[in-house]
Amino acid sequence: MIRVESGMSTARWCRKFDIPERTWRRWQAKARAGRRAKGPWPQPARDAAAELIDKHAREHPLWGHRKIWAMVRYDGHVVSEATVLRRLRDRGLILPDQYQRERRKLAERRKAAFAKEPTGANQVWHHGFANVTTGHRGGCG
Repeated sequence: MIRVESGMSTARWCRKFDIPERTWRRWQAKARAGRRAKGPWPQPARDAAAELIDKHAREHPLWGHRKIWAMVRYDGHVVSEATVLRRLRDRGLILPDQYQRERRKLAERRKAAFAKEPTGANQVWHHGFANVTTGHRGGCG
């Protein structure tokens, strides 16, 4: 459409965008026939292991793709880690990329709250103050 409006020949258009003319013509033929230029491609590995991957992901939502991959392999199905990761991403069953990083930062902040790092039991005491109203004027009781 843009090529025609600009009055540019097909050969010049293809040279400008570094596309082989044969490829351009093939894309145009597919577009005229109403077919998509690319995909969707078959996914036999994902489809074959889909049931096991989904089962483990539902049973253990905090597991990552490597643990689920190991369990699928243990169940006797040969599949790659990348296939498991793609399946989980497609289904929305994977935690965000930054999840572990955020957890580690929270742990660092908790540790930084202590002036001296506790080395054993009963070394960290927490004081909590609450105002308890009992209805008596004499205070708590």
